[in-house]
Parts: sequence; C-alpha cells; structure tokens
Amino acid sequence: MDQSQRLLLLVMVTAAGVSDNDAGKQLLTRLAESHPTVTKAWVDTGYKTQAVEHGAMLGIDVDVVPRNAQVKGFSVVPRRWVVERSFGWIMMHRRLARDYETKPEHSESMIRLAMISNLAKRATGETTITWHNP
Repeated sequence: MDQSQRLLLLVMVTAAGVSDNDAGKQLLTRLAESHPTVTKAWVDTGYKTQAVEHGAMLGIDVDVVPRNAQVKGFSVVPRRWVVERSFGWIMMHRRLARDYETKPEHSESMIRLAMISNLAKRATGETTITWHNP
C-alpha cells in the first residue's frame, strides 16, 4: 500500500501451505522489480530473519512489528492497522468475504477490482454497492 495515496502496489496470493518467509521473499523480489523506489516495509512477526535478510539484499529495510505482549486480546499495533484496514475494505466486497476462487490469479484479480472500486469511491465521493448496502 502506498501510504500517501493509499494505492495498492502489489498483490500476491499463495496457497496456505506456503510459509510466510517464502512468500515474503517472493513478494519482496517482485516489489523491488516493479517499484525500485520502495525502501521500507513493515511486516508482522510471521516473517522471520529470512525475509528481513532478503529485503536487505534488495535494498528494502524490513521492520518486524511485534504485538504488544502486555495487552490481552485486540490492540492497535503501529503500522499493522494499515493492513487490517485494507482487509476491511476488501471484505466489503461479497465475493472476497469468502474464499470462492479456485486459482490464486483469480483471487488477485478480485482484490485489484475491490481496490479499484475503493479508489473510485474516494475520487468521486459516491458509494459503491457492496453486500452490506445492496
């Protein structure tokens, strides 16, 4: 996500069996190739040293954002709210509220469409039809 404009830069959907580190390394490689000016990334604790080291090799400073161990249950974690907010926007589109797609490419396309819809909503001030307000 581009924080200043809230634009989606890259989407990558993987099978559930792919580790966070492996997916993270693939994503960072694709990000460095398609957006060479990106120099900073924040990740959750599922990404261990392999992804952080791979990012460093690509010139991307990868910071792991840990959970607040002192708080039980949900708490807002710096930088993590950007991801959670994005998931919320995506889930407003009924087709993405469940895992209906059989191919990762289809899921990626549906996520792009959802984010285009959100961008159009912000640009025009109009609300788009979602499954919450048919």
